[in-house]
Order: sequence, then structure tokens, then C-alpha cells
Amino acid sequence: MTNLNRLEQLLSYYQADPKDAFTIYGLALEYLNSDLVKARSYFEILLQEHPNYLPTYYHVGHLYEDLEEEELAIAAYKKGIKLAEAEKKTMTLRELKNALAELEF
Repeated sequence: MTNLNRLEQLLSYYQADPKDAFTIYGLALEYLNSDLVKARSYFEILLQEHPNYLPTYYHVGHLYEDLEEEELAIAAYKKGIKLAEAEKKTMTLRELKNALAELEF
């Protein structure tokens, strides 16, 4: 499946169910390759409407870093770390802690 077909399919899923966190996350990831403004908008929907969707925090942190918004990146990593600790997701916790440590140094 090409990127365009995947994007079109995700957009159709989103139209059918705009509250589905997995679809919103998929759209955010797809747009990371082509449109950072759209990627950000979908990540921020996740942060607002699905704050417990753990995969968001690592990727949105990196997006904020790419956009040179260090404070937002740090906040995203820290919130993700708290969530990963609460959910006992050790691998995700390690990834978030490493990303935060790299940014802070």
C-alpha cells in the first residue's frame, strides 16, 4: 500500500469515527513525513481527547523537538513517563526517559 493510499484510508476511517485514538495516532504518524502542522494537530487532538494513549508522548515529544519547542517536548516526555510508570510499561518508560535525558543534555 502506498503512503497516499494509506493516508486516504486513514482519513476515511477518521471520517467514520473521529474519536478513535488509533486512527488519530495513525494520521499523526503519516503526516510526520509530509506535513508537520497536520501531524501536530492530530497529536494535539490525542493529547486533549485521549490523554491516556501512551504511544502519543514519545512521538509528539520528538515533533516538538523538531519544531524547536523544547519546553513542550520536555512536558510531553514527563507526562508520558508518569503514564508509563502508572501502566507499568517498562519499554516505553525507558524510551521516554532516554528521549528526555538526550534533550536535557
